[in-house]
Amino acid sequence: MFVAEKNALSEDIESYVKKYGSDRSALLMILHEIQNKHRHISEFAQQEVARLLNIHPVEVYSVISFFAFLNSNPKGRNLVRVCQTISCDMHGKVGVVQAIERELGIKVGETTKDNKFTVEYANCLGLCDMGPAMAINDQVFLKLTPEKAVELLSKVK
Repeated sequence: MFVAEKNALSEDIESYVKKYGSDRSALLMILHEIQNKHRHISEFAQQEVARLLNIHPVEVYSVISFFAFLNSNPKGRNLVRVCQTISCDMHGKVGVVQAIERELGIKVGETTKDNKFTVEYANCLGLCDMGPAMAINDQVFLKLTPEKAVELLSKVK
């Protein structure tokens, strides 16, 4: 990370601390803001948040690693999450995942070379009666078929 990028990120984090406060209770909101703007929370950002909130960096990392919507590594511009519950398995998730992997040319857990898509599993999207389910960014899609999943991806490309 270049010095200019670090300075800009530090300024962003300082503005979030001013907005939400420097108390430990502001941690999740600050991390969410960083994630929204930068698509991940770098090690440098974690150190800055810890410094400004006067907490240990391990506390910051533990929150990031606990919540699926927070990432310490860069992700693609479009995050595709496929529900991996047993109910989605029973309704054809495997075929949907295979179609997604074929369409994007990557496996679950990877990002396309153009950084357009990252595909991940989600532990549960909370819609077990309408699976298989998938989220693309913040929009959830239900009762997927392999064909419908590919069609949805093509609309995002």
